[in-house]
Amino acid sequence: MSDDEKRRWKGPTGERVGSGRRTTERKVIARNAKTESSKRWIERQLQDPYVRKAKEAGYRSRAAYKLLEIDEEAGILKRGQRVIDLGCAPGGWIQVVLHKGAAEVVGIDLLPVETVDGATIFEGDVNNPEDVAKVLAALSGPPDLVLSDMAANTTGHKQTDHLRTVALVELAVDFAIAHLAPGGTFCSKVFQGGATRDVLESLRKNFRTVKHIKPPASRAGSPEIFVVAKGFKGAKPAKGGTE
Repeated sequence: MSDDEKRRWKGPTGERVGSGRRTTERKVIARNAKTESSKRWIERQLQDPYVRKAKEAGYRSRAAYKLLEIDEEAGILKRGQRVIDLGCAPGGWIQVVLHKGAAEVVGIDLLPVETVDGATIFEGDVNNPEDVAKVLAALSGPPDLVLSDMAANTTGHKQTDHLRTVALVELAVDFAIAHLAPGGTFCSKVFQGGATRDVLESLRKNFRTVKHIKPPASRAGSPEIFVVAKGFKGAKPAKGGTE
């Protein structure tokens, strides 16, 4: 099961969790799980304290706690921010930034995402200039914060999966550098080993500080890690322009 599928899994909805419900859920799992690996993954979700916390707090996914813990360590969420969330399904990160006082929030994902009060969400592709134009037009100015929890569907071939993941990180970095407001912040999921040398070089050239964070909500066995770049230096002037 891919990392982005994990993020988008919302779990059973309805009644509060209880011993009776757990028994029912396990019966559903046994009946519906197509593979042993997916069955084990769903079982782990049901036992995960972050999944339970997310349900109780009204967050759409446990990923909300990853962002909250990143913010606790790096202080990236501020009141009044304009925020863009790339790969925003199912909307947990959007909920967090709104709760933290963001003034304007726009999300985009290839998948349809249920509306979130106070945010504008597009079903679209960050690779599509027309979709990007819609996202930017929904804000009153350049974003102060660009978030990306995008992850490629895995194929099982390590080299291919790595290349696809790197391509998404590079896409998010290019988006941030092209559109962030001066002084802005970028936060993106990367994977084991952190951002590639080229990505890190680009971030260090364009931001004042760059660091990797592994939030506690990110499972110890997961290869994911996040890069946080703060203090965007601003787009470089065109050739022949003034400094």
